[in-house]
Amino acid sequence: MTGRAKPATVATAWLAVAGTFAFVAALLVSLFAGCGPPPRGAVTLHIDRKTASPRDASVTIDEQYVGPLAYVAAHGVILPVGEHRVTVEKSGYFPYDALVTADRAPIEINVVLQRIPD
Repeated sequence: MTGRAKPATVATAWLAVAGTFAFVAALLVSLFAGCGPPPRGAVTLHIDRKTASPRDASVTIDEQYVGPLAYVAAHGVILPVGEHRVTVEKSGYFPYDALVTADRAPIEINVVLQRIPD
């Protein structure tokens, strides 16, 4: 067979093209995911971190870790409408726990962690 590609070579080339296309499509989806407006009914939660509260305290919302307190305080969190439990914890401090209701207006909470006495 001279002058013609073997069927296995052609199939391999087509698979490479299909794989490249799938990779580019997945890359575009990942780049543009989350670039749109927040979902309808979403509310922004703003946390005011008092200077006495440690920056690296853990923030959880509805038992899901969100990030360190300093990051969440700087960027806020988008919450769907409804009731949510916000917990801020750090070893050596009493935990902060609040039940918030997201209903169209932005939510502001002030977090002050108190040290556990020795």
